[in-house]
Amino acid sequence: MTRHPNPSLSFTLTILAIVLTGRVQPFATPHNARKTSSTAADPKFATPPPLSSTEHATESSSASPLLSRSPTSSSLSKTAILATDDQFIKPLPDKRTYRAITLSNRLTALLVSDPHTDSEAASVHVRAGHFDDPPHRAGLAHFHEHMLFLGTHKYPREEEYEEFLGKNGGMSNAYTDMEDTNYYFNVAPLDHDDDEDEKEKQGDDDRGEGGVSSALAGALDRFAQFFISPLFDESMLERELRAVNSEYLNGRTSDNWRNFQLLKQGSNKDHPFSKFGCGNYNTLTNGGVLATKNGEEESLETTDFGGGSSPRQDLVQFWTDKYHAGNLRLCVLGRASLDDLQRIVEKTFGQVRPPPVGFVPNGIVDQIKAGILKVPADGESHMRDQNGNFLFQTEHMTYSPNVAFGPDQLGLIREVIPLVESRTVKIFSAVPPLDDPVLRESRPFRVLSHLVGHESPGSLHHLLTEEGWINSLSSGTGISSSDFCLINIAITLTPKGMRERDQVLAKTWQWLALIKESVMNDQHGIIEQYHKELKTITDIGFKFREMGDPTDFCSAAAEKLFDYEPPKILLGSAETGEYDAEVARAFLQRITPQNSLIVVTGPELGDEEHESSKLSARDGSWEIEERYGAKYRQVRISDDLVEEWNHPPEIDERLRLPGLNEFIPNDLSLRCNDDESLASFDPNVDYRKQHPSLIVDTPKLRMWHKMDRFFRVPKASIRLQLTSPNVYRSPRSITLNRIFQKVLNDDLNSFVYDASIAGCNYRVSCVPGSYRLSVSGYSEKLPHLLDVVTSRIVSLIEQMKEGEETHPALAGTFLKAKENLLRQTKNYIYDSPYETGSYNLRTLLETPVWHVNDYIAEMEGPEADADPLTMKECAEAAEACLFGRCKTVALCIGNINEKESKEVADVIRRHFLRKRPLLDDETPRFRSLILPTKDEATRIFGSGCDSKVPVIYEALAHSESEENNSVELMMQTASSYDLGYEGLAIQELISSMAYNSAFNQLRTKEQLGYIVSAFAKKITGGGNAFCVLVQSSSTLPPALEESCLRWVEQFRRELEEMPEERIVMEANAVKANLLEKDIKLSEEISSVWSEILSTIPHSEHFKNPEFDRLERFAEILTIGSNDAADSCSPIKTAAELKQRVLQFYDKYFMLTSPERRVISSRVYNRKAKDVFDNNIGKPGYISSYDDARKLKQQLSTYPTAPYWS
Repeated sequence: MTRHPNPSLSFTLTILAIVLTGRVQPFATPHNARKTSSTAADPKFATPPPLSSTEHATESSSASPLLSRSPTSSSLSKTAILATDDQFIKPLPDKRTYRAITLSNRLTALLVSDPHTDSEAASVHVRAGHFDDPPHRAGLAHFHEHMLFLGTHKYPREEEYEEFLGKNGGMSNAYTDMEDTNYYFNVAPLDHDDDEDEKEKQGDDDRGEGGVSSALAGALDRFAQFFISPLFDESMLERELRAVNSEYLNGRTSDNWRNFQLLKQGSNKDHPFSKFGCGNYNTLTNGGVLATKNGEEESLETTDFGGGSSPRQDLVQFWTDKYHAGNLRLCVLGRASLDDLQRIVEKTFGQVRPPPVGFVPNGIVDQIKAGILKVPADGESHMRDQNGNFLFQTEHMTYSPNVAFGPDQLGLIREVIPLVESRTVKIFSAVPPLDDPVLRESRPFRVLSHLVGHESPGSLHHLLTEEGWINSLSSGTGISSSDFCLINIAITLTPKGMRERDQVLAKTWQWLALIKESVMNDQHGIIEQYHKELKTITDIGFKFREMGDPTDFCSAAAEKLFDYEPPKILLGSAETGEYDAEVARAFLQRITPQNSLIVVTGPELGDEEHESSKLSARDGSWEIEERYGAKYRQVRISDDLVEEWNHPPEIDERLRLPGLNEFIPNDLSLRCNDDESLASFDPNVDYRKQHPSLIVDTPKLRMWHKMDRFFRVPKASIRLQLTSPNVYRSPRSITLNRIFQKVLNDDLNSFVYDASIAGCNYRVSCVPGSYRLSVSGYSEKLPHLLDVVTSRIVSLIEQMKEGEETHPALAGTFLKAKENLLRQTKNYIYDSPYETGSYNLRTLLETPVWHVNDYIAEMEGPEADADPLTMKECAEAAEACLFGRCKTVALCIGNINEKESKEVADVIRRHFLRKRPLLDDETPRFRSLILPTKDEATRIFGSGCDSKVPVIYEALAHSESEENNSVELMMQTASSYDLGYEGLAIQELISSMAYNSAFNQLRTKEQLGYIVSAFAKKITGGGNAFCVLVQSSSTLPPALEESCLRWVEQFRRELEEMPEERIVMEANAVKANLLEKDIKLSEEISSVWSEILSTIPHSEHFKNPEFDRLERFAEILTIGSNDAADSCSPIKTAAELKQRVLQFYDKYFMLTSPERRVISSRVYNRKAKDVFDNNIGKPGYISSYDDARKLKQQLSTYPTAPYWS
């Protein structure tokens, strides 16, 4: 389940592809994005924060509370300890301590003490979701989740929670799923003094218990009030109803949401799975209609639930029924001791209402304790029905007698026309819940999924790929609920595969028949060996699993408390028992055509050419799904097909079960425990802070190495970048290299699939200017994996150069790769409006940059037909980049010593470094263009430019079904070189403070749209900017732009009025996020590698990475603290910091500044085409990329020297 489904604003220079995950995400409140990007990812200030919509902020509410409770004197003294730290089953690297408790009100909580954490977190999981919506309020659970953020009796100001988290370096998020809702937050463990205004508002509840930080104590107190006394203020309902409606409209242009709703619509109408979970204005107001005028929603004051009714009473009832201590699980992680954490949890969550008498939550643990589910004692068999078949107790139990997918809903073929070009076949088979007591121990689906999705020679994947029919094949869980599960085989088809989908399905059922036969008659025990193999991999993975992100951990652990005994919370589904052949056979009997739903998706469906397919649903009538508008038709699978698939007349002789995995590691020893390493160990050195050392420094190769002594896991990573001017020389060259990347990855599957299953992974990617190669995982097998990958690159290029006639199968792979790249590139036009607007800004402000249309022209159209891309040319292009003159950097890090790293350097030299090195002046460099000021824009465009925004880039959404508009207002600041550490730190501080203000004004108060953000953006080539972004289904771009401009002026006044101490608090929060330590090896690898890569574009004078760059940023923001006396920051006082902030803001963002450089990127939906057309040709307006090219010729560029120079 994806925890962070919110869209990202960052655009890379690599691939213009829409990634369709195939997984339906829960309805989410995207997290508050004040927290800066992870230190394990790209460099700080390089990407904007994620978009948000956590609904919080306007003026104080005067509404009476829903509930008001005071703690009882006895509630803090009756806590029961369920499990102590020594009872928890832990991975070796896990140094945290744990305790599970039940408070006197019967709330179960997991406490986690981590004295070294830089992020404290908490989560509450509620066993209630949209399955619990009342019939007349579809989406109520989702809406209820939104409303909890908008004020409580104790903290009535709706922005209180987010403001507190923000000034403590934190964020929050929530999501609503089918049967669950999850809330979580994090903060930096700060204990700074509040500003004077805040001191008046706050009492003792923000003071930690013992060693609990004031940040965590205050956040927990505010968080707990969600579950004690929420307001559900009537005056806030209308705004938040519109927010949910906007979220719904965003999903209408998503094929994932469309397909999910189709699945729900096709289920039994009496089962809650059929419910419309997101909700919209109409369903939540029980019939209300959101009035519009001239294409825009009427103001908030003009409506009264659109003729419907207020949902407040139903919100209160939902909260009363579902939000009590018995139906909640809490997880808290902090620096404090377990005793102190227990005291603060008792103090804050001890006030939550106890459950009704006799209440048993819908969770495995409690249902077993209550005797609802029966688990056999050791040596006993599982329960059986009267026919001797296993009794799956959880199946159809929760919502009995209603069955979500019974005979009427299965045995069908459904055809769907997608919005974007995609072709898929999915087989959904109904099975019992996978955590049913019968299945929970031996987990038969794990082996089945492993075999179905296997990619080695002889597998279904390999056969279908060889035929050129598929791009991918996977197997997993499609839908999982407490009383049913749909497992799923998902196949993405090529155009050829769509035409041959009868064969694709026939081979798939043959493969399933082969697996079934092996399970039913496993004379040689091969299935049991697969089970043991997977168990070994899982056991090793758990043994060396590193501590995870505190926020993600708390969110997952709170949910697991419903389904696992506390000592096994960490182990979870990693616990696998012995193979049970009888259970496996019973499970496999469910995988039949008559017990499955087959969904075929493709743009060609309905065309005459495809009507002759056995799989065609041509006898069904096309229909339109009500909520999201998907076009579909369906028919019942014919008896002939059922018989053919159940009992294939033959099984393709190319299909065979895979061999055993040779990549499972045996040597799990640590290099830091070698005699030589132990002898050089210095107990006084903090090895976490030790930087990689340069062990190879030649004109051809620079390699850094760091042997891990801190994380102590038998894993390593080898990373390599080959920089060549040939990669991005032209649209043709980058297209050829991207095709080669696809051919290589497709080809390597058969060589290294087993390695990926065993925990060793490779990645080869082509980005503008370079190729990147990495291998990572268990260190024992990495040298072999590296040799396999690099050797195959060499041999593949030679085979491709020999041409199509010599290697027809490879020619088919090349053609498939080209078709896929073309499809992905063309699908770019279906990106959401805000993504399109951001892409337009990138193509305008970066150089060199090729436009998406340039790539398409190389693969499709008259010029492409006259001069087609060939396999030989593709190989020669890749050869010139990989084996030609280049600049090469590499990193070996983790469980690998210096000698082994130098052996890796030898492999790199042998395979890649064949030519003399690249000259410094030949290194490809990207430049950032400087926007014109108002006066400069007048000289370029003539008089008539808009006085507030002199340059406006407009575009029209491609999809007729797109209902959203967007605006991104970008205000350039200066180059990184000119800003330096101080300027960049001030810019980040401003954007951190601005986010909540922009969100509160534009999203919560004005209700312009669901997607709202304010963020600092780094432009490739050294430029920087501050951006305000809004995507709206209710308001046209010019009005959105005006609101953004008004907010820019408003925020200047807020900064002026902000106390100096508050700005210092905000600076401390940014500093805390900058200094957040890597908590696992993979994070350190990403951090170090990003610093190494940042040196590539620069000359030899700046070739050494600044590994302490974030510490230097943090030092700039060290003001008014105990560290300030020792700080080298040029800013010494709070007053000075505020002055610098205001000066920066006035210089770059205010309308009166002569240095202000601003552009607006507008995207209109198709209904507003007349408005777009009327602006074409106006002074300052850019309406096409040709207009952008013309402007680019008149702009200068920023310096590219690094700011640390």
